[in-house]
Amino acid sequence: MGDVAAKIKVMPNSPEVDLDELQDALEAALPQGARIRGFERDDVAFGLVALLPTVIVPDDAGGTEAVEEAFAEVEDVESVAVENVGRL
Repeated sequence: MGDVAAKIKVMPNSPEVDLDELQDALEAALPQGARIRGFERDDVAFGLVALLPTVIVPDDAGGTEAVEEAFAEVEDVESVAVENVGRL
């Protein structure tokens, strides 16, 4: 078994959200066994910036659902969507 890498688009609920604090909160919310390889930022519109963490999860973890659910529970997160998934 290998690992799965997923790029996940996390939209904050307003442009005023501190993205550094949001990154820390997302890292703290990760389920056991998952890790973040890095973050990108994507300017969306009107000052709103999405975070794009690349999350590594074990193949036997059953996909990215647990990560998506954990991210959705973080304060100041409006939406969570998987952009890309691939095996390592």
